[in-house]
Amino acid sequence: MTTLGLHSSFIPRNSPSSFRKINEINSLNKPINIITAKSSSTNIFEHLTKKLPNQTPKSPLMPRIFHAVDEFICDVLDLPLPRFLDPKYTLSGNFTPVGEIPPTACDVVEGSLPSCLHGGAYIRNGPNPHFTPKGPYHFFEGDGMLHMIKFSPKPTFCSRYVNTHKYAVEREMGYPFVPSIFSCFNGGLLASFSRFLLTAARILSGHFDPINHGFGTANANLALVSGHLLALCESDLPYAISITADGDITTLGRHHFGASGPFPRMTAHPKVDRLTGEAFAYAYDVVPPFLKLFRIDSNGRKQKDMGIFSIKRLTAIHDFAVTEKYAVIPDMQMVVKPSLILRGRSPVEIDREKLARVGVIPRYAEDEEEIVWIDAPGFNLLHCVNAWEEDGGDTVCMVAANALAVDQVLENIGCAQLKMEKIVINVKAKTVQRHSLSPENLEFGVINPAYAAKKNRDTSGGSGEVRLIPT
Repeated sequence: MTTLGLHSSFIPRNSPSSFRKINEINSLNKPINIITAKSSSTNIFEHLTKKLPNQTPKSPLMPRIFHAVDEFICDVLDLPLPRFLDPKYTLSGNFTPVGEIPPTACDVVEGSLPSCLHGGAYIRNGPNPHFTPKGPYHFFEGDGMLHMIKFSPKPTFCSRYVNTHKYAVEREMGYPFVPSIFSCFNGGLLASFSRFLLTAARILSGHFDPINHGFGTANANLALVSGHLLALCESDLPYAISITADGDITTLGRHHFGASGPFPRMTAHPKVDRLTGEAFAYAYDVVPPFLKLFRIDSNGRKQKDMGIFSIKRLTAIHDFAVTEKYAVIPDMQMVVKPSLILRGRSPVEIDREKLARVGVIPRYAEDEEEIVWIDAPGFNLLHCVNAWEEDGGDTVCMVAANALAVDQVLENIGCAQLKMEKIVINVKAKTVQRHSLSPENLEFGVINPAYAAKKNRDTSGGSGEVRLIPT
């Protein structure tokens, strides 16, 4: 078994409409394949260890003033950084940023590549800040970088940033400045309020346009929806990505799915039904309805929103589940309170008094009249592996990573006790039962997408494998 990465994707040859999102490939007990760069002019190691760009403004007077104010906030106003926001720690070890790598030919020096990979590509996505920040940094928020091995006919390795609006304007200015809700407002009241005003000044002066162009990092996931390869994060629209014949990665731009009205963001984890060609997704907002479900039809066009008004406060719902009949919404304890910015705190917090629950609603519902809410104490879903129905639709089973110590997710995720569980929801009796599948910490579980929304047996992820159903 060869572990390849997290939040990664494999695109099979001759099958642009089918999409495997994998973390591990079983090489059928063959020797592990070791791939090295062949090109004499381009060395992968040199690129990976390349120093990131210096934070030197390259623009006229006003941006230089903004940069000076930003440095003043970091040097003078910020309170001492806690470890989970200090770049010296959050950008070290396995999280050390790396530079871009152009398409680089590789040789297989041990073992052999399975013939089924020929003509395909393996891609992973993750945060990788273009500039090392001087102020606070949370490891959720770096610029999205795609790493790819293309198998046609010989392996080619490439790493490229997703060319988001955030990435483009910061690259032009020569330093990082786009704020993040996870880190930028943790430095105390004066620092938080100053960053808020500085961001407003940049927007008003036209140096940054999040309203029309977004401000997301596209660093959370990859998905193939209606034939479009997308890099996603939930604070923005997805960015369409293209793979060139020579093994390079290009960004085509924000993808709107033909939406006719306002459509500023969507989940990083849309659910694709391979039988119908549809995708199901949602977006949350700071004003009611705090959550909106919607469908993307088989032609790739976004359909109308369905507001979930029964969610009474803004909740940071990172993932959800879809079965053949239902959508399952986790209403968890991680909430968003924008007013906390004015108190010098991050707007994302854990509400320990809130009772977690799940909502089950027909996936083609026109409104929320049919939604069933069921209390689910202790269930704080981060990522869903799969979900399916049993008992003629009266029971919904969901396999997901549950944060048992949810209060550690934002500050010390390694101690969040992310456990793989099977959640059994009796829709008629309105009960939820949780069954532990492994004592190990397990996250980012994936399955063969042919079994999405169907009962499946195995899952694999960045931390191991789980047998879901006894055989």
